[in-house]
Amino acid sequence: MLGIIILIVLVLLLIGALPVYPYSRKWGYAPGGVLGLIVIVLVILLILGRI
Repeated sequence: MLGIIILIVLVLLLIGALPVYPYSRKWGYAPGGVLGLIVIVLVILLILGRI
């Protein structure tokens, strides 16, 4: 249950980190990429039953 809550929060953070505003375009895809990597790792851990 805790893993699903963490996954939902990270997906919301991933959506919020997308560079859609003009001032955040210079950030590139680094914030979204890091959060995306964390989401992928959590999904793999959930599938394996580690969380």
